[in-house]
Order: sequence, then C-alpha cells, then structure tokens
Amino acid sequence: MGMGMQCRCMTLLVLVGVAARAVSAVTDGLLPNGNFKDGPAKSQLNGTVVMGRHSIPNWEISGFVEYIQSGHQQGGMIVAVPEGASAVRLGNDASIRQNIGVTRRAYYSITFSAARTCAQAEKLNVSVAADSGVLPVQTVYSSGGWDSYSWAFRAKHSAVWLTIHNPGVEEDPACGPVIDAIAIKTLQPPTKTKGNMLRNGDFEDGPYIFPDCPWGVLVPPMDEDNCSPLPGWMIMSSTKVVKYVDAPRYRVPHGARAVELVAGRETALVQEVATVAGRSYRLQFYVGDAANGCKESMVVEAFVAAANLKVQYQSQGTGGYRRAILDFVAVGNLTRVVFQSLHHHMKVDGTLCGPVVDDMSLVSVRKRAARRLFM
Repeated sequence: MGMGMQCRCMTLLVLVGVAARAVSAVTDGLLPNGNFKDGPAKSQLNGTVVMGRHSIPNWEISGFVEYIQSGHQQGGMIVAVPEGASAVRLGNDASIRQNIGVTRRAYYSITFSAARTCAQAEKLNVSVAADSGVLPVQTVYSSGGWDSYSWAFRAKHSAVWLTIHNPGVEEDPACGPVIDAIAIKTLQPPTKTKGNMLRNGDFEDGPYIFPDCPWGVLVPPMDEDNCSPLPGWMIMSSTKVVKYVDAPRYRVPHGARAVELVAGRETALVQEVATVAGRSYRLQFYVGDAANGCKESMVVEAFVAAANLKVQYQSQGTGGYRRAILDFVAVGNLTRVVFQSLHHHMKVDGTLCGPVVDDMSLVSVRKRAARRLFM
C-alpha cells in the first residue's frame, strides 16, 4: 500500500472515530447534558449570549441563544430554572440540536421543560429529520410558570438529529422561550391486549416523566395516533393539551399512569377502533381526581358511535374515582372513542387541573340494548 493510500485510510478512520464520538447512544432519561449543567466557557459568552456554535457541550446551536443560570433577572423578575441550575433561551429563529444514537424503526418520545418569557403566542418546533411538530407554549398550565412537554417520532436511521427551534420573530430576541431538561424514552408500538380492543387503554406507556417533576407532562395536539407520545391515542385540539400523570406524585385509579383532562371542551382524548356495524360493544373507564387539590364538581363526557355518557364526579381534591359503563351498537367499521371534560377547572394557586381518566376497556358483547351504568 502506498504512502498516499495509507494517509487517506488513516484520515478516513479518524473521521469515522470523530463521527462515532459525536453520536450519543441514548437510554431512557436525560440526554447527554440534557439539563445544560455543563455550560460554555466564559470566553464563549457575551453576557448571557452564547457565541460559538459548539460552545455548549453535546449541543450545536444556531442563532441567538442565551445560557441562563438560576437567579438570572429579566425586567426585574427572576427567570426560574426548573431542573437544576442552568437552561437556554431561544431567540428569534434560534435552535439547539443534538445528534443521538437510536434503534432504527423504534418509537421514541421526547420530554422537555419550557417556559415563555413574554406575553405572546410562543411556539416551539421539535423535529427529527423530516418529522416535526409545532408545540404551542402560550398557555401556562402550572403555577410556577414552567411546564413539561412531549413529542414523539419513529427513527428512520440509527443516528438522528433532534432539533428544538423557536420559529418566532419578535422585536426583542430575549422574548424567546426558555428550555431545560431534555429527555428521551423508548415507546412500545401501540397494540391491542387480550380482552381489550383499545390500545394502551391503561396509559401505562407514555412519555418520560422527570423523577422530581411535580407537574406531569403535557401531551400536545395531534390528529394522528401512529406516532404519539401517548401510544394509541390522539389529542384533538387547536392549541390545548392533556396532562400525563404518574402515581408517585398523583393519585391514579389504576396502575401507575393516567391522563388528566386540563383544558375543558377545548381538548378531546380520542382513539379509533375497528368495529363491526350492528354489533354490540361495552366501554368501561374510571373517572376521578389526582389528589392535587383540584376541588371541583367535574363532568367527563364519553362519545362513541351514536351513544354518549356524562359521568359526574364531585372532587374533594384528595383522590378518588368511580367506574362508568357505556353499552352501544357500532354504526360503522371504524368507531371513534372520545373523552372530554365539560368544564375548565383551576386550583387556588392558578394551576389548571381537571378530572383524571384511566383504565379504559372496550369489548364486544352479545347484548344489543344500550345502557349506562356507574359503579
């Protein structure tokens, strides 16, 4: 082998090694430096503005990006950092991205915490390759001003770029949203289980929830269920969400996970199921409260085929639930199951809240007569 060929081979090996080190093989939890604990060197900062494209370890930035530390003030107000001591703010048309190693064809959810910094309709565009979703962040659901959001994708390659982009263009670049605590979780493909026609009817599979997060994870609007952070389910809304909650911090009727309907009639939890026209079916589900101080008279309405059921629940804010049953006859080969909260609810501290739904099941029955039962 000639000297020139040896040099070219050596260069290729070095480049491959550098590329391999640049791709982080991820496991469930925070991405590498996902909480921005490792920040830029002082020489790479102009005040809070990050100067270099690769100044934040494990991340690549574009545009006006600020590195915000706990205690930072803007307009006389302290900008809170929810997960640790540091975060980033994305200005006009700014983005952050990380190259991550994944399993090809596997499903993943992304969870991150975000807060708006100005009274405007802020949005964030989350993308992996050609898959993207615009997440509205203008509504603040928790009293602390921070909320955790989720998004999902199916990996088409073994290494992908995850990008979070602020598409807004405002006069003040410091009005962009603040981002912190970015995590990933592998999702199971949504499949039906024995004895239940609904997929993920108990909500046990869903986005990553941070261990110390007191506010759950918001699942944004999406009209497709093939790649949802809540596998099997669609969230029908223009800008509102549902909240994914877990047993360590909330009271859930069954298992370890449930869904809290926090946006009234503005949001619907939906799943489409293959049925046989003229055949009878039974839908069962729990309605309760999350023991989070939401003291309200709540009503959840379920719609399926030509039937509907309003389930009333008087919440004391300390946890509890009731079982509801709705028998119906399918009118087509595809039936949409829909759940909505009829009212908006708010805790005394300003946190938006609502009824919890859980452990939903749908089965075929012999009986044709429709009935509505509560247990």
